[in-house]
Amino acid sequence: MHIPEKYSTFAGKFNLGIKYMDKNTWIGFLLIAAIIVGFSFINRPSKEELAERQRVQDSIAMVRLQEAEAQLLSQQIAQELESKNTDNVNEAQLAEQVAALYGAFAPAAKGEEGIITLENEKVRIGIAQRGGRIAKAELKEYKAYGDSVNNLCLFQGEESSLNFTLITNNSRILSTENLYFTAVGQSTDADGNTTLTMRLHTNIEDCYMDVVYTLPADDYMVSMSIQPHNMQWALAQNMAVLEMHWNQLIPQQEKGRKFEEKYAQLQYMFVGGDIEKLSEVKADRAKESARLKWIGYKDQFFSTVLIAQDGFESTQMESTPQNALSRYIKEYKTIASLPFDITGKKNVDLKYYLGPNHYNTLKAYDKDVEKSERLHLNELVPLGWKIVAWINKALVIPMFDLFSSWGLHIGIVILLMTLVIKLIILPFVFASYKSSAKMRVLKPQLDEINEKYPPEKMQERQQATMALYQKAGVSPMSGCLPMLFQFPVLMAMFWFLPTAIELRGQSLFWADDLSTYDAILSWNTPLPLLGWTHLSLFCLLMTVVNIVYTHLTMQTQGGGQEMKMMKWMMYLMPLMFLFFFNDYAAGLSYYYFVSLLMTILQTMIFRWAIDDKKVLAEMEANAKKKGSQKKSGFAARLEAMQREQQRLARENAKAQMRR
Repeated sequence: MHIPEKYSTFAGKFNLGIKYMDKNTWIGFLLIAAIIVGFSFINRPSKEELAERQRVQDSIAMVRLQEAEAQLLSQQIAQELESKNTDNVNEAQLAEQVAALYGAFAPAAKGEEGIITLENEKVRIGIAQRGGRIAKAELKEYKAYGDSVNNLCLFQGEESSLNFTLITNNSRILSTENLYFTAVGQSTDADGNTTLTMRLHTNIEDCYMDVVYTLPADDYMVSMSIQPHNMQWALAQNMAVLEMHWNQLIPQQEKGRKFEEKYAQLQYMFVGGDIEKLSEVKADRAKESARLKWIGYKDQFFSTVLIAQDGFESTQMESTPQNALSRYIKEYKTIASLPFDITGKKNVDLKYYLGPNHYNTLKAYDKDVEKSERLHLNELVPLGWKIVAWINKALVIPMFDLFSSWGLHIGIVILLMTLVIKLIILPFVFASYKSSAKMRVLKPQLDEINEKYPPEKMQERQQATMALYQKAGVSPMSGCLPMLFQFPVLMAMFWFLPTAIELRGQSLFWADDLSTYDAILSWNTPLPLLGWTHLSLFCLLMTVVNIVYTHLTMQTQGGGQEMKMMKWMMYLMPLMFLFFFNDYAAGLSYYYFVSLLMTILQTMIFRWAIDDKKVLAEMEANAKKKGSQKKSGFAARLEAMQREQQRLARENAKAQMRR
């Protein structure tokens, strides 16, 4: 077979390259291979870890298989019970059928539909006897928007369910949601911590399962401990995991549904600290095989978080946005497995966080806790990208807490924060304005350079311009410094204020709630393209002041044709902000409004303090001083290189003309 010459040449070069590879290259390849093999060997799981993984997977697979088979049988028995006339069924037959359906848990098949209430200074929770779960959670320090009487309710009734799957010793699959628990003890210790024990009875002596709730005296965190006692006589011997089903509907709590939907999100943390989230704008799901430390059902300002002491395994999570006409904004679902010892040697310990997304409150749960055991619940509060979040944590939140601790109105707090931020960046802004003044007084000389060097001689024009800047001691980039310093702070406030629960329900002038929009006009039909149904007054004021500031800034710019498009763009920017911020929190628009007013005042003071004639005289004096100084060796060499570059450019141009 004939091989084309180009391919044979390539093959020859390739073989020659291999042939003449030196010894060091081969040693390098061998070392890399050894490192890869060694790393894989060191990090491979042990026999015990492999056995444990296989045991968990087999247990889960067995649960799913038995659940599918036994659930069908349970439904058939239940249908037979419903179809029969209970008046003609004697008690013995009924007891026999209940025993066949529920096995050892027949005593828990019937009970009372009661609710047992636990409360402290912060929360009130209701424990349902059917299912032994938290069926209602209220936050006593907060109210829903528009409700000044009732406590804010995170969930109640069928809005939330937390169920566990039990496999009986007669191969029945039962859910705790269909079983009745009995309160066997409630006590309060000297510190005010309340404990309630809900017991799931069986027909076997000294065989039961307790769910123990502990509510601290002044906390949002509720402890939940599942404690089996001799359950090996009632449950299947191979039941090594407890499958959990946790569903919750998130009701709309705020005025701005669109904004609340943006921040409502399912988040979860892996054992080790990494935090992930599902999409907040569309239906999303995730399946994680690695252990999770906690799963959070988050709203804009409140969250329900379930924390597992030993982690969740084989977790499936789902987030579904609800219809815009529904009173709910999201539905969250989770199926997970928890390690379970039916003999009761080890409990299943969980914790429920039922509270606000308040940064300091959430961060306090990691105080005096080892780094590996920290929960990082404060990550439920969105503070922006890394550098922005760092500014929020190091500057904005401490400053906000300091001013708030003085008992000031929230509007005054934001005003003081704006003033402090302006003072911090004042030196950079002053330097920028002075640089702008220098550029302004240099404009006649720049115009002369532009006339002397037409656009075809762009290189000469740039060199002359830079020489003028260097002579006058002006840096065109100095005007960008304030923005570089100010922009991260502006973004930090952009992230912080809409999520600061302290603004919720706080009024200022016409705005009754600074955490949502302040509509001055409202209508029913959404505007085309924009989708607006209201106009926010603080946002409108911010836009007007922004246009005024833009006008003041443009007065210092040149009037050439090249600036006209730039000016129009600068005037369009405030209008774009109006479209963007109309749905945002009034507190954020108020901050930008106050900040722009201070910037305008600052600009007027700078104009009064900086005289263009003095600036020009100072620049001419500096130019003379620099002209009398001997050039450094580096400057001389740089100038010589520029002259040589110009000479070569002229010769190339002449050569092209001859051609």
